[in-house]
Amino acid sequence: MKKTYKLTPENPQANREIESIKKEVRKYLNRERKKALPKGTNFWDFDCKFGADESTSKEFHVSEINNIIDKVQADGLESFYLEILAKAVTRTKKPAELKELEQEEYFDDEFDEELDEDFQ
Repeated sequence: MKKTYKLTPENPQANREIESIKKEVRKYLNRERKKALPKGTNFWDFDCKFGADESTSKEFHVSEINNIIDKVQADGLESFYLEILAKAVTRTKKPAELKELEQEEYFDDEFDEELDEDFQ
């Protein structure tokens, strides 16, 4: 999905226009996620870009779409470019260093909770 959305600033119901854009994006994401995955892949991921136009667009994570669209309204832009491309991805294992860090954080939190219970 590559699209330039035009917003009319004199529209008294700009919120409805923004909500309809969000709905269109959600529909697209859901439709793409329902498609059959190619063999050897685990899930659909999305490459997303946003900007005033195609040449100045920057990448962002798919979870930030609603916040970015809300920011458009707050900034008062008249139009914006949104690109969302689906790609099939295979899960990879986390590097051992990250696993160790997560385990250390988990045990530190667990230890802190035990200390809090003992001193109350």
